Amino acid sequence: MFCCLRAVKRLCLEKILLQCILQSRTLSGADAINALRPFYFAVHPDFFGQHPKEREVNENSLKRLNGYLENLQKPGFRSFKPTQLTFYVRERERNSSNVQESFSASGFRAVSFTLHTRDLLSTVLDILNSCSLSTEHIQSLNVNSQPHKEAKSTVNRPIKWDKTYYSFTGFKDPEEELEQAQRVETTLISWLDDNEASAVKKLKKSLPLRKELERLKFELSHQLQLSDIRWQRSWGIAHRCSQLHSLGRLVQQRPEVLKNVKGRTVVFTDRSGMSAAGHIMLGTMDVHHHWTKEVFVCVCAQIFERLPNYYKLQKRLLFLEDRISQLLGGIQVIYIEELQPLLTLEEYYETLDSFYNKLRDSRLLFHPRSLRGLQMILESDRYAPSLHEFGHFTIPTVCDPATLQWFIFAKAQEARENLKRKEEMMISEKELIDTSTEKFSLDRLYKEPSVSSAQMIDCCKRLLEESLPYLQGMHLCISHFYSVLQDGDLCIPWNWKN
Repeated sequence: MFCCLRAVKRLCLEKILLQCILQSRTLSGADAINALRPFYFAVHPDFFGQHPKEREVNENSLKRLNGYLENLQKPGFRSFKPTQLTFYVRERERNSSNVQESFSASGFRAVSFTLHTRDLLSTVLDILNSCSLSTEHIQSLNVNSQPHKEAKSTVNRPIKWDKTYYSFTGFKDPEEELEQAQRVETTLISWLDDNEASAVKKLKKSLPLRKELERLKFELSHQLQLSDIRWQRSWGIAHRCSQLHSLGRLVQQRPEVLKNVKGRTVVFTDRSGMSAAGHIMLGTMDVHHHWTKEVFVCVCAQIFERLPNYYKLQKRLLFLEDRISQLLGGIQVIYIEELQPLLTLEEYYETLDSFYNKLRDSRLLFHPRSLRGLQMILESDRYAPSLHEFGHFTIPTVCDPATLQWFIFAKAQEARENLKRKEEMMISEKELIDTSTEKFSLDRLYKEPSVSSAQMIDCCKRLLEESLPYLQGMHLCISHFYSVLQDGDLCIPWNWKN
């Protein structure tokens, strides 16, 4: 009974504490980062090196979360959209919770939640509660209504937990875990020596499926006159074959709905519809449970039936891009799949439309065609414009027109120089990939989209200085971590250690 009373008392105190905190409604960006430290340690991609799928999900979700938090701190920003996020959270101990979570045998659990809060404090609390993480430490943050001058001296003070806390509670010290993970320096030779046998075994086992995948891809591309068939995520060969078999069944059962796909690219991903790049997206969350059933035919048939409407919207989108280009001196508006979030055609059109209306009302003065040859992309999760190393401008949709004009004028020449370097870099990258593939007798050498051309060039140059007989006949992926994929592909970090 006394244990129950203590538990009730503790819950009441926590509730009162959080209510008091919420009353103040004041939390700085630095305080928010400190408050979310347990969350960041629980989902940090560095801890998912052996789980590429989960690592990719966490990386993408963290980018979207950081954009959401950044928007909350923008002065006068009021346009908030509910943001649904999924994270794989490292599991410490399993206890009951009201949150819907799916546990895996790999030491982590999947948690999904939707953010729709309009202040940092509520957002931080939502994130921690959704992931079943403690919120007690928030009381030590400077969240009261003190004047900014008084708070300034403590705003960057990091939270430091005493080591005795972890000894007493039995919890793992996240800082110590991260330090240990970073201290363990794996060398390329030692890792290949330890994992070559496993990779060769998996690769040999996957060879029949790889041939089947190529056959299915060729036949469907030829039959439907597709430009390409791609996968946005790193599904295994068996999953990809299952997806193509299901698409083949749709061709047999509903051939009439596929008459509008000629010349298009089909992308298997997590979302359905048409992408901002104009590709047909077939959303697949669970191949075994959904794509092998008749529901696949119905869902995908609906997507293909809507293609004429998508094509009409795409024409309107291209018109908007052209209008924006005219207002900005001929600069080309582009969408880069590898660098930008995966957007549907509707989402991208809304972004362009909002930006166009803002430009039109501002009446900026650019000399016609003065910026021809330059490129720009639009980002809804940024606040300040920037120039990418590849020469394109990254322009926030909320950017002040006067600031935008000044920035483009100031960086135009540098942008042209970067574009020239990009062309040279792309040529150098291809030559180094071909040379490395030939020297090590690789069956395939490729990189993850998150690896830049500069990183790939540096990696290949260093590889060519080594003697690596382990790689003969293998599939080598340049990534950010070491891993042997389920079909035998070897993943090594671009900045591998010798």
